[in-house]
Amino acid sequence: MATLISSVCWIPRGFPAEFPKKQSLTEEEIRQISNATKEQISHAREEMTEDGFDAPRDLNDDLEEYNLEAYDDEEDIEQTGFLSGSKIAYFENPEDPYIVLDEKEEDKERAELQILPTDNILLSSKTEDDISNLEIYVYEDSAENLYVHHDILLPSMPLCLEWLYPEDGLNLVAVGTFEPGIEVWDVDTIDGYYPHTILGGSTKKKKKKANESYHVSAVLSLSANRNHRNLLASGSADQTVKLWDLRDSKCASSTSYHEDKVSAVQWHASDSTVLLSGGYDRQIIISDMRASAPSMKVSADGDIESISWDPHSPYHFFASTESGSVFYFDMRVKKDAQWKLEAHSGPVSSMSINPHIPGYLATGSVDKQTKLWNVKDSPSLVVSRDLGVGKVFTISWAPDAEVSWRLAVGGSEGSLQIWDTRTNAAVRDAFKIQDDEVQKERLVGLAEPVDSSSDEGEDDEGSDEEIDGQESMKE
Repeated sequence: MATLISSVCWIPRGFPAEFPKKQSLTEEEIRQISNATKEQISHAREEMTEDGFDAPRDLNDDLEEYNLEAYDDEEDIEQTGFLSGSKIAYFENPEDPYIVLDEKEEDKERAELQILPTDNILLSSKTEDDISNLEIYVYEDSAENLYVHHDILLPSMPLCLEWLYPEDGLNLVAVGTFEPGIEVWDVDTIDGYYPHTILGGSTKKKKKKANESYHVSAVLSLSANRNHRNLLASGSADQTVKLWDLRDSKCASSTSYHEDKVSAVQWHASDSTVLLSGGYDRQIIISDMRASAPSMKVSADGDIESISWDPHSPYHFFASTESGSVFYFDMRVKKDAQWKLEAHSGPVSSMSINPHIPGYLATGSVDKQTKLWNVKDSPSLVVSRDLGVGKVFTISWAPDAEVSWRLAVGGSEGSLQIWDTRTNAAVRDAFKIQDDEVQKERLVGLAEPVDSSSDEGEDDEGSDEEIDGQESMKE
């Protein structure tokens, strides 16, 4: 299977821990994980039997003769040979008496893990050869440096990410996958063995019928409520939208307004009970989660790929479709869109509206193009670029004012790029930016070129040429 990045998500500055901690499990936690794993294996064996397959032998059957359960109860065996009677010296290390770590090495390791107040954290869901990870990147803007700080192994291919505003000092991210359970992980924990919680997770055989308590199919979209931080909304392929209470990890409510997969959900920024949703039924729905029926429903020209409220206007929202279009609606006019863009030649898989710069819209498509638009007055294309990430699956503007012009882009090639769009001449002209220090466009990413023969991601000494495969847009 090819490497791909399905979703990216920024964490604002100041929220990540300066020194992420390493997870250490208690005996009780290890026992709980072991029991949960045994239960999952048991249900998997039952499903195989029900489907007519021969379940594999239980490993415990082969180990019974060794009586491992009573291993610690066996009597001590007398030492013989050169160890008998000898004195064994133990160095002072509370965790392991056989290991001694140099204090300088410990300080160096601690410094490498440090996250500075000026660092930006970017989360990325990556799948490579059927192995999926949640990668936590550190982006150092002044040094033009992007690297993986640590990662978390995921049990299934991730489809969406949503950072959760901290509660009780925890820095959490929700992950939607092809499985119906939503995993919530602690970003500030390194070498995490188990998620902080699982919303709707069940080890029992998945039921195909939608219900009020949990999803029964893939989770395609997530949205955290910024006003009520304990609330998380999710849209699923089971055609339902669910509202989760993070305090008890239970489903608080469920709606079935869509007639096909729910591909996108987003809470209103100021009206905390209003939720925007879009689906493969080509419908965009506004609903008050306190009411029993939707308050608005409009149609588009194709399956909905992404939606977003306009952060600079409380009444307007955007929607992109598989037909390559982008729509702009006014919720006060419950009929036609204010305008429509024929934005791409393929599905507009992702779009992002800059939270700091009014009218600055970015769109990404499976046609491999990333496009920047000025839609403040009348919609106009500013620049279109192939950033070398393959089919564009996800884009997101940085949330902090200091890096408001930075756009993260990921796609089917498994590479992640951060584009400083302010360094593009067409962008500076469109948004009236005066910056004489800009010499060339700036694109920061890991050194993962699509073609091994290309020089993508490297600057040739004494050369002002653009990154391979990209053209400088001057107008």
